[in-house]
Amino acid sequence: MATHHTKVTHREGMSFDGELAGHTIPLDADPSVGGKDYGPTPKPLLLTSLAGCTAMDVTSILGKMQMPYDSFEVEVDGDTTDSHPKTYSAIRLRYVFTGSELDEAKIEKAVRLSQEKYCGVSAMLKQVSNVDYEIVMNPE
Repeated sequence: MATHHTKVTHREGMSFDGELAGHTIPLDADPSVGGKDYGPTPKPLLLTSLAGCTAMDVTSILGKMQMPYDSFEVEVDGDTTDSHPKTYSAIRLRYVFTGSELDEAKIEKAVRLSQEKYCGVSAMLKQVSNVDYEIVMNPE
């Protein structure tokens, strides 16, 4: 079992410095509630963590499958509830690939494995939110 540790240190106003594994991440609140836009707000950072987690899985799996691509990105949109505590009620991932040698079956398998087996961030968020995804290849 691994244990992860992080902390946040107050800077000023609503801003904090998050510290994780030797990295500093500035955090702040929206200006409408007293923030000064020094960094991202915490909740959307969850979506970035989700994108990073699944993207790393997919990259690793496709590398083992020896399936090349020119570019790959994961876009995430999250809808929040209207009442407090405002949580994500729906999350949509969009896996976007470009390349001349894309293998649809391999890409679908890699994404499915990430979503169903490997991505711990997705597994946690699925316990409290609807998480869907789509795969887009060579968009125009």
